[in-house]
Amino acid sequence: MVFKPDNMKILSRSIQASLLVLLFYSCENAPSNYDATGSFEAIERTISAEATGKIESLQIREGQLLKKGDVIGRIDVSNLAMQSEQIKASITAIGKKTNDASAQISILESQLKTQEGQAAALQQQIVNLEKEIARFQNLVDANAVPQKQLDDLVGQKLVLDKQLQVTQTQSQVIAAQIEATDINVNIQNRAILSEIEPNQKRLELIQKQMEDGIIINEYDGTVTTQMAYDGEFIAVGRPLYKIADLSNITLRAYVSGNQLSQIKLNQEVMVHTDDGIGGFQESKGIITWISSKAEFTPKTIQTKDERANMVYAIKVHVQNDGRYKMGMYGEIKFL
Repeated sequence: MVFKPDNMKILSRSIQASLLVLLFYSCENAPSNYDATGSFEAIERTISAEATGKIESLQIREGQLLKKGDVIGRIDVSNLAMQSEQIKASITAIGKKTNDASAQISILESQLKTQEGQAAALQQQIVNLEKEIARFQNLVDANAVPQKQLDDLVGQKLVLDKQLQVTQTQSQVIAAQIEATDINVNIQNRAILSEIEPNQKRLELIQKQMEDGIIINEYDGTVTTQMAYDGEFIAVGRPLYKIADLSNITLRAYVSGNQLSQIKLNQEVMVHTDDGIGGFQESKGIITWISSKAEFTPKTIQTKDERANMVYAIKVHVQNDGRYKMGMYGEIKFL
């Protein structure tokens, strides 16, 4: 069929007439006495990957309701498991490098015990000799024995005193060797064992990264956008999905400066939305926020005073039973 110019004009006029009828019908059904208009919004959080690797599974879909703590997927972190085993092996090897001074100290302690035994024997000999010297001193005083015998005993005691002094000095040297050996080995072991702590920190970090491979949902809400899928390779920080709590939704509307005196925080208002079948449904809301600064009227917003160039944003909290969606248009009537 070929349209002539006259036919085109007639068709254009018919379309215009139909649009006017639809516009008139829509205006007849819309509540014309609204005080403010706006759109619904909710806090939408972007959940990102906390590990790098291939997504083994991501069990979500847009519109799905999630609970905090739900395990919804897993990222392949098998390479981290290998690194973890390597670090564990390194820590074990470091522990085997430490020195044990017990054998050397045991030998020195045995020598010390021998020296102490010798010193005790010398002390006993000196005690016995001192008694003999005292007895001979009485005999010499009584002219019963010659002085030489007493002098010999005194000379023997001097020799024993020197031997005891040498033995005690050797005991002190051995005791000092024991202490020095223990200190030196401890210093060496501390230097070796100091390598363990950095490796343990690395191991803890890798284990944390392995745990991050399990994707756990952190917020109650509804998945609004899925941004990654099974089989994709992702890096840390790449968005996986967006989630919003739609059970409590907010209507962001705008009022003129003349209307500020009519509203206050926690004030109850009536919210109207299109029911999708030519009518409107309403519910009550609470004003939870009023902006303290004016802004230019958004192009998509109508105000009661159409001449208002500057408006104030307000937020109305509405309990959502599932009918309200983010971005949906709404109107407010002050009560």
